[in-house]
Amino acid sequence: MEVTGQEARFRAMFAEEAEGRLATLSELLLELERDGGDQELLSSIFREAHTLKGGAAVVGLSEVQRVAHAIEEVLQGVRSGSTPATPALVDALLGAVDGIRELIPAVLAGEDRDAEAGALVVGLQASLSETPPPAAADAPPVAVEPAPSPDPPPAVPPPGAAAPPPRRSRRKTIRLPTDRLDELVRLVGEASAAALRVGRLVSDQLGDEPASVPELHELTRALESLQERTLQARMVPFGTIAEPLRRASRDLARSLAKSVELELGGQETELDRGVLEQVADPLLHLVRNAIDHGIEPPEARVAAGKPAQGTVRVQAMQLGSEVIVTVADDGRGIDLERVRERAGAGGDSLDGVGDEEALYAIFRSGLSTAATVSDVSGRGVGLDVVRTSLAAVRGRVEVHSEPGAGSEFRLSVPITLAVLHCLLVEAAGRRFAIPMHSVVSAEAAGWTEDWVEGQVVIRVRDQILPVSDLAVTLDGAVPAEAPAGDRPAVVVASMTRRHAFRVDALLGQRNLVVKDLGRLLPRLSLLAGAALEPDGSILLVLDVSGLVDRARWIRSTGRPAGGPRAAPAEAPAGLPAPAGPPSVLVVDDTAVVRELERSILEEAGYRVRTARDGREALAALAGDPPDLVVTDVDMPNLDGLELTRSIRADRSLAGLPVVVVTSKAADADRRRAMDAGADAYLIKGDLDQRSLLEAVGRLLGLAVQVAGETRR
Repeated sequence: MEVTGQEARFRAMFAEEAEGRLATLSELLLELERDGGDQELLSSIFREAHTLKGGAAVVGLSEVQRVAHAIEEVLQGVRSGSTPATPALVDALLGAVDGIRELIPAVLAGEDRDAEAGALVVGLQASLSETPPPAAADAPPVAVEPAPSPDPPPAVPPPGAAAPPPRRSRRKTIRLPTDRLDELVRLVGEASAAALRVGRLVSDQLGDEPASVPELHELTRALESLQERTLQARMVPFGTIAEPLRRASRDLARSLAKSVELELGGQETELDRGVLEQVADPLLHLVRNAIDHGIEPPEARVAAGKPAQGTVRVQAMQLGSEVIVTVADDGRGIDLERVRERAGAGGDSLDGVGDEEALYAIFRSGLSTAATVSDVSGRGVGLDVVRTSLAAVRGRVEVHSEPGAGSEFRLSVPITLAVLHCLLVEAAGRRFAIPMHSVVSAEAAGWTEDWVEGQVVIRVRDQILPVSDLAVTLDGAVPAEAPAGDRPAVVVASMTRRHAFRVDALLGQRNLVVKDLGRLLPRLSLLAGAALEPDGSILLVLDVSGLVDRARWIRSTGRPAGGPRAAPAEAPAGLPAPAGPPSVLVVDDTAVVRELERSILEEAGYRVRTARDGREALAALAGDPPDLVVTDVDMPNLDGLELTRSIRADRSLAGLPVVVVTSKAADADRRRAMDAGADAYLIKGDLDQRSLLEAVGRLLGLAVQVAGETRR
């Protein structure tokens, strides 16, 4: 079959991705042989094999698809417990992985490797028994080919001679861990903030405008250019993964004798390269799931009064610091009764669980509503891939389904490194940023407000819009006493509606590098991210959709969001005793982490000071010792472990509680910290607001309310 230029490009992309997946699959199989197979490990192996099979099907590599499916068949017996994970079985699986690694370049070169693929499948099937694989005339053993000669192969091979393996061509691209680019962008952002601080010092100490100093102006310009280039290096259009979906939908629909049209939208939407890679697999599984489970056969659609051709829509759009990708179909919808039945059969009954919550059971590993197991579905792997991939980028998924009308999956993933043009405003003495793409208009004063059906509204260009006070909407703070018409107002637009907000001041516009808030803060519906200010403080970026929803809820219920300076409703109660709030010293060399921890603790009522490394922390301890220390491990000058040892060696500080917060998750690192004298050890990757406040409160002997129970 002739391969077009576009198909060849997709096959090359698959081959590059498969290289990494096969390496991961080999490592997981070795772990299976070494430590045995728990369900989490087996699910991970299934996901890799299932994704490899799906990708091979998309680009038309049927030989690879057959072998990957055979791997799934073998693993099914291991997962069910009927087949032990013996070394011989693992050998067969590793041999199949090696076989796929050899098949891919050969098939891409146009060679017929159907017999070799058949031999691999027969070998895997034979591994389920103790007898060796039977010899088959149509499936000869795979021949071991000699290593390719360093000399270039002849342009035309001799008649009857086998074509030599293709030579590796020099790659035009290289793969880099996304955390390296993340670190590069972080350092550029901090360098830009440092340059702004230098400019402020020049203005304060010398009385000169920063722009009037040529060297400083050139430094600022170079840093802005560097920041723009580093961000561009990570941002790619959504369309780079959308096109392969067309082939997937076409091939699958034909194999199922269904008529399906795939509609793609928002292909120009850009998002982070690493995030996009994580979204690619979930989208592939959701499209295949929609065609297999959702879209009915043509005759069934016609009988239901629908067009014979079904439709699957994939749409991407940017909202704040997130990209929303929807996968919707006009099929039969999700059968909730079957979901409940399958969950119950798996020992996880959904009795007493509401329909909306029960719907999300489809993402559980091993749960499938398919009646039979096929090459496409039936093992409960596809939607587990969606859940796992989104969790890796702190994304989320929402599901809406209507029987007979179809289903919609809405994926929300962060653009962790996006630069947003924002409007800066002040409310209740604090500054906030609002993404400009959500701002309809802003006016300093002179707005006309009316009352309609007992609610305050504002008139904007012949439109009547609801208006709320931003400070009240955020946390119930008392608004300014100035007349409403004399205060600035900002009109914003969420996905479905518009709303006006009164603010105390408009502070101008600025490009911000918006960063994810991480696990230190729970996902708050009012916040889209945060940016680092020149003075090291945190500027919160508001999520317009959540802001509008909160404002409308307050207007409909007549209840404020909370009292003045109230803690967020999502925060656990962990307030110290009113008399003499304890003091905490936060030590971390990363400004964002340091400020987030400070904000969390101050919001809970603690008095907080910060230090950038262990040496600076020791100086602070000598002057005015706090009641507790929260410290990172890896820091310049003096790390967290040496800081902890110094505290324990000082008689006046020996009893000071120390909480270590680090990204090091190994047991050996934990033991070293405890041996140094740490009282608590928290992992940054698993850390959230609740666990931080609970650890601090416990060590200070304070009552912390968790899930309705008081712990000490």
